[in-house]
Amino acid sequence: MTTDERTEGTARVADLLSDAKLCMFTTHGTDGHLKARPMALQETEFDGDLWFFAANDSRKVADIRSDPSVNVSFQSGTSWVSLSGRASVVLDDAKKKDLWSQGVAAWFENGPESDEVVLIRVESEGAEFWSAPGSKVSTLIAYAKSRITGDKPDVGDNEKVDMS
Repeated sequence: MTTDERTEGTARVADLLSDAKLCMFTTHGTDGHLKARPMALQETEFDGDLWFFAANDSRKVADIRSDPSVNVSFQSGTSWVSLSGRASVVLDDAKKKDLWSQGVAAWFENGPESDEVVLIRVESEGAEFWSAPGSKVSTLIAYAKSRITGDKPDVGDNEKVDMS
């Protein structure tokens, strides 16, 4: 894959994530099982990295310290993104202050300087996305049309993006 293709793929994923606020964040638990939980994505320009706040003593932080392989999945409008990568726990007060918001303050009352609060950085290795054209109504119309014509419905794009 060329650098231009990687840049174009990252830009497409960034566009699809632009309206996403919540995701399902999946880790390998210390018991070997997959663990998924909803998390709020921090508002930053997507360059291949995702940022999250977490409690330093949380299970997800322990999971990441044990096995940094993660999956983050999003749904926004008529688009879905599944992103795989490597997570790390970041102890950087300046970065925490930079990303801090009222929404984060609702979860962590001791502020960004607290050692109880850490950042999780996910460095993307790859993504797969599905994007339906138009609205949910147009997708339903495509399904209805396919029932009448017997053709497969045109429900949009599905692509894989190498980001490593």
